[in-house]
Amino acid sequence: MANVFWDTNLFIYLFERNPQFAERVVEIRKNMLARGDRLCTSSLTVGEILVKPAAEGQRSLLERYRSFFQHPAITVIPFDLKAAGIYAEIRRDRSISRPDAIQLACAAAAEVDLFITNDERLSGKVAPGVKFVTSLARAPL
Repeated sequence: MANVFWDTNLFIYLFERNPQFAERVVEIRKNMLARGDRLCTSSLTVGEILVKPAAEGQRSLLERYRSFFQHPAITVIPFDLKAAGIYAEIRRDRSISRPDAIQLACAAAAEVDLFITNDERLSGKVAPGVKFVTSLARAPL
């Protein structure tokens, strides 16, 4: 069993049925479930996911997304004091944007095994407390 952190873009691909990436995300999730892996993300991800339906006044979609992230199979990691300290260390690398550093810090605070993103700039970065950071294309199934 592993703790696997999904960056925001994976959820967007899944929810919007992205023709290029959704199938890969679904396949990864199925394999995670078969292994008993825990799906993690951050409260920043939830906020980012809620932006579009909120801006478009899509209340039912907004509630559906909120409910999705309240499911016990998903762990939403807060940006707390522990994550803030890790964030400061990560931001020493100025090539990592603030939102990306928040994501990595939340994952590190929860000591996740694998951080999956589709942002190639993050793939291979080192964050103390995260064993591996990889791209969607290279994520182990």
